[in-house]
Amino acid sequence: MEASPPSVATEDAPAPRRGAVAFIFVTILLDMLALGLIMPILPKLIESFVGNDTAQAARIFGLFGTAWALMQFVFSPVLGSLSDRFGRRPVILLSNFGLAADYVLMALAPSLAWLFVGRLISGVTSASISTAFAYISDLTPPDRRAAIFGRIGAAFGAGFVLGPATGGLLGDIDPRLPFWAAAALSFANALYGLLVLPESLPSKRRSPFRWRAASPLGALQLLRSDRILGGLSVVNFITQLAHVVLPSTFVLYATYRYGWDTRTVGLTLAMVGICAMVVQGGAVGLIVRLLGERGALMLGLSAGTVGFLIFGLAPTGPLSWLGIPVMALWGVSGAAMQALMTRLVPPDRQGQLQGATSSVQRVAQLAGPFLFTLTFAYFIGAAAPAHLPGAPFLLASALLIVALLIAVRTLSSAKSS
Repeated sequence: MEASPPSVATEDAPAPRRGAVAFIFVTILLDMLALGLIMPILPKLIESFVGNDTAQAARIFGLFGTAWALMQFVFSPVLGSLSDRFGRRPVILLSNFGLAADYVLMALAPSLAWLFVGRLISGVTSASISTAFAYISDLTPPDRRAAIFGRIGAAFGAGFVLGPATGGLLGDIDPRLPFWAAAALSFANALYGLLVLPESLPSKRRSPFRWRAASPLGALQLLRSDRILGGLSVVNFITQLAHVVLPSTFVLYATYRYGWDTRTVGLTLAMVGICAMVVQGGAVGLIVRLLGERGALMLGLSAGTVGFLIFGLAPTGPLSWLGIPVMALWGVSGAAMQALMTRLVPPDRQGQLQGATSSVQRVAQLAGPFLFTLTFAYFIGAAAPAHLPGAPFLLASALLIVALLIAVRTLSSAKSS
């Protein structure tokens, strides 16, 4: 039987307008679009502040990325706990308005320091995505959450496919234009929410705000409060760590091993995003109905393991493309795992759960780039015992095998208890 929380009540939730869940989808899509819009132009803007010194700009850009992830790590559980206390609607809407104001600040930034402040604020306001997932948990019966989480995951993919392409085009016109476009998207999103977004968490289901629980370390205590939840959290961390191999080393790997140009790399990444959208947007619900959440989790982790093996071992670029549809099935595991975790937490702590989960992901995103880039550098260097440029992907595959074994053990013990 599926794991279930002490109480997962959905019958007392307010009857949501039809546009409410669609708004959450649009919120995440526009958030990702806005982030994607500035992705190709932010390094160039930083470069303009340091006299076009590319090496210096690269170091500063890395610092910006680390600072952004740290803000996500710290504030995701804070916003999640605030939403458990005051409701999801005010946190989501204030974050959207704050994100719009932040992009205006970055569009007008007269110096590198102001741009850095903008990235810090962006890290805080973007942390509201965890609250959006809590909103979905409020409105959706447990047996339908995996499918809805999968569709929300498709919004992430769509935003990262469309955003950078659009941002690159706008940046050719004016390097500040993508920031204005991102501000407009966020502001329109907030206004739309004012009109269609009802509150999903009734007052009687809310919990007091406690700073200890809202801190990253305090939020992680929630993940340790249940053995099954703790095991799934470890699986979540490992899978997020493995995922970092794609953004951190794929471009370097593909250009080094296959000699791809920027266009080929971009088209391949777009293909990855499109396949992921198809699976998460349309296949998750069907797979969960056929296999259950446990089976979907195992299938997804197995597919990711094989997909990374193909990426790491393929001797030619076209052969590596065979791994893309296999890798896309990995997306099933994230939605299934998140649905399983929401079953283990009562309604008044769903925000805290999503915040804690987001913090775990941010830790993985902080550690992953160092792990995989150093692995890549070592195995293409002269000191390596074997010339193995695909080593980062083989390491990611090994990590998913570990995650799969932990998931099997965790959920088998849950089934027998």
